[in-house]
Amino acid sequence: MHPLDVVKTRFQIQRGNNDPNSYKSLGDCFKTIFRKEGLFGFYKGILPPILAETPKRAIKFFTFEQYKKLLGYMSLPSGVTFTIAGLGSGLTEAVVVNPFEVIKVSLQANRNAFAEQPSTFAQARFIVRTEGFGFHGLNKGLTATLGRHGVFNMIYFGFYFNVKNVIPANKDPVLEFVRKFGIGLVSGTIASVVNIPFDVAKSRIQGPQPIPGEVKYRTCFKTMATIYKEEGYLALYKGLVPKIMRLGPGGAVMLLVYEYAYAWLQQNW
Repeated sequence: MHPLDVVKTRFQIQRGNNDPNSYKSLGDCFKTIFRKEGLFGFYKGILPPILAETPKRAIKFFTFEQYKKLLGYMSLPSGVTFTIAGLGSGLTEAVVVNPFEVIKVSLQANRNAFAEQPSTFAQARFIVRTEGFGFHGLNKGLTATLGRHGVFNMIYFGFYFNVKNVIPANKDPVLEFVRKFGIGLVSGTIASVVNIPFDVAKSRIQGPQPIPGEVKYRTCFKTMATIYKEEGYLALYKGLVPKIMRLGPGGAVMLLVYEYAYAWLQQNW
């Protein structure tokens, strides 16, 4: 699914459509990247997600279960418990994944041919050497990442488990699979639509600034306000189509794997 992530980031960091180098449509973006950067251009920044994805998903589901268990002692309604536990898991996940996101976005923003691009580790060293580990360097955009992951997981888990408890289960395993997949698909889609302004702000903060040497995009909500003022509210939804194409079915698959693997482990361990 990584090519869709590259395309999403490219749309999010481009400012307006007056730039002659801007992408006019989803198809234009795919064709331009392929023509100018080759097939491997779609896999720029692939190593940070590969390194971060397994611990990131482990943290997502592990902390969700732990927050859910803690909230269970407070006798809250199940719907509220799922939603707050999702928010907590997203915030925890964001802290771990943010440095990887900074490196990934900086690599995805590079329009040079894949062979001319610095390696992931070279880019990480460059960021640390020039900007440090703090909120101007390897951890810049942390607030936007917290918003992106917190909002996504809050809706993702809250919607999935609440709706799943309302729609009756089906005895036919195939239909039950379809039921869960459908709810997971809608969960991932709605969560993507709601959290994308945070995603756009994150990409602007972590990506290249309009004027080298000047920091225009620094904080989450100020970045959103600037984008809204200069480009209109639709600019806060840039990259929505590739994001939904990636996280709609991706989110459904992830929840299904989690549910079936979790049930098997509970039964056998």
